[in-house]
Amino acid sequence: MRILGIDPGYAIVGVGVIEYNGRQFKTLEYGAITTPAGKPFADRLLMIHQQMQEVIMMYKPDAMSVEKLYFNTNTTTAIDVAQARGVILLSARQAGVPVYEYTPLQVKQAVVGYGRAEKRQVIEMTKKILSLSKTPHPDDVADALAIAICHAHSAPSGTATRMLEQAIRLAGR
Repeated sequence: MRILGIDPGYAIVGVGVIEYNGRQFKTLEYGAITTPAGKPFADRLLMIHQQMQEVIMMYKPDAMSVEKLYFNTNTTTAIDVAQARGVILLSARQAGVPVYEYTPLQVKQAVVGYGRAEKRQVIEMTKKILSLSKTPHPDDVADALAIAICHAHSAPSGTATRMLEQAIRLAGR
């Protein structure tokens, strides 16, 4: 299963692409989509959309896993991140990629085994699980990889998913 993990944002969107076969992980790519602070916000959203489309076309993921938003302080930032997140979800849906959403607690539980783990613990476990030689930077990128790992551990197997999708298609005939 090829998974595109996304840590949503509007200045930095963390992106991680992994493959998981039920036993082993393989890291295909990771990095960030960045937008310049001086650009109009609508232009930044367009940049995110275009670059997300490129990533999806290049890696053809079976699933996109995205972190659910959780903000308790700055509502203006939360609204802007939510808009960027909407553009990201739209990119996946336009390409026919199923989207799965996970809370930070679920990601920490899946990667570290403890839902209240600290950010450093999640980053270090992500590095270890994926056998990376160095820590991904910025943190948004490490978070995107952790979100992809979370989906690998949480999602049904690819075979079970395909069988379910086939049954749904047959039932609709």
